[in-house]
Amino acid sequence: MSNLFILSSLTTPGIGLIFWTTVVFLLLIVLLGKYAWKPILGAIKTREEGIEKALASAQSALNDMRELKSNNEKILADARAERDTLLKEARESKDAILAEAKTKATKETERILAAAREQIISEKNAAIADLKNQVATLSIDIAEKILKSELSNADKQKTLVSTLMKDVNLN
Repeated sequence: MSNLFILSSLTTPGIGLIFWTTVVFLLLIVLLGKYAWKPILGAIKTREEGIEKALASAQSALNDMRELKSNNEKILADARAERDTLLKEARESKDAILAEAKTKATKETERILAAAREQIISEKNAAIADLKNQVATLSIDIAEKILKSELSNADKQKTLVSTLMKDVNLN
């Protein structure tokens, strides 16, 4: 039995031990509550507020980034639209310039061709007139030579004069 008593006394605490353990425990709770828990809870609360501020700041930064991205996309779309407009205007301007150049070239070609035709006609008329003058001169020279040879003799002259007189009287 003494073994059982020793065992039961070891496993069952005494009232004094329970009292002092309770007093020490309560004193520990009061001391911890007064000196440790308030600063620990304050530090935890400060840390929690810092984390919340950091999360809010991160959310704000994320919203700002989304807004910037949206603005960048809008600016990029506007720039692309402006580039397309400028390219379209440049193409239209190029086409207009080419059309105007073609029109001017066509008109200039027509003017040059008309001037060339007029020059050809005038040179042709001058050549025809010159040719007529040369033919007339040659005809007169030939007629003169023929008449000299024909009229060298007095009988032939009389015959020619009488023939011409008959023609004049008949007409």
